Amino acid sequence: MSKLLIVGSIAFDAIETPFGKTDKILGGAAPYIALSASNFNVSSAIVSVVGEDFPLDYLAMLEKKNIDISAVEIVKGGKTFFWSGRYHNDLNSRDTLDTQLNVLADFNPVVPEGYKDATIVMLGNLHPIVQLGVIEQLTSPPKLIVLDTMNFWMDNALDDLLKVISKVDVITINDEEARQLSGEYSLVKAARAIEKMGPKYVVIKKGEHGALLFHEEQIFFAPALPLEEVFDPTGAGDTFAGGFSGYLTKTNDISFENMKKAIIHASNLASFCVEKFGTERMENLKRDEVQRRLQQFRELTQFEIELS
Repeated sequence: MSKLLIVGSIAFDAIETPFGKTDKILGGAAPYIALSASNFNVSSAIVSVVGEDFPLDYLAMLEKKNIDISAVEIVKGGKTFFWSGRYHNDLNSRDTLDTQLNVLADFNPVVPEGYKDATIVMLGNLHPIVQLGVIEQLTSPPKLIVLDTMNFWMDNALDDLLKVISKVDVITINDEEARQLSGEYSLVKAARAIEKMGPKYVVIKKGEHGALLFHEEQIFFAPALPLEEVFDPTGAGDTFAGGFSGYLTKTNDISFENMKKAIIHASNLASFCVEKFGTERMENLKRDEVQRRLQQFRELTQFEIELS
């Protein structure tokens, strides 16, 4: 059976948007990725770290979704990674109010034995040295290594990040990050420049404006579903990454044509994430809801046109 290895932070988030605010709730890349991928009933495992202050109920919730949490380290006496942010009215920009790395500062990932031969590896947003540490523990080359990163690492750990980028097959970043990493304003030129760094495929996320998939001379665009209400965009990118990697793990097909389908599934799942604060919507998502919205995506993008 195909296996998905997920590496990423598990955190407490405190979020403020124009629609309300939360105290500490479940956050971090790994839960969003894993909950999204769980919609495809794949065998998955999380490699991460939390402090002794982390509620075991959260881990139990992930286990109920058939997510292997045996490689989630609990540091005795330690405090869990904490992030606090405030979104602006357009929900596309935000201010970070507080970041406390806590146990994440000294995290040394340990890949479980049963996942050292994972079919697909999803490297969620973390320090590039941690991501490299995971790659080095793999006993056989995965079918696909997917990397998600952000501008913080471009600013503070670029050399290490470039080492990771040279070893992965797919990179997913947003449009601003793609421009920063490549030095190109055109996203087509940016994708070509990033491909030269190592990845065969480049996924550029544009938030409410959809996502682009690049591979050599091929380009695919998937729109984002227009939503009546968006409460909290936190975790949408990680949910996208989980949908993308989860679908590819389920289908065991990494062709460009199948990646196009993976982008649609990823966009579909990300559209649910933003409807509630934190992981709440993804925790309670039903299969029939996912299928109905996929139909909406199909109707949104399907048309007939005569070519003369």
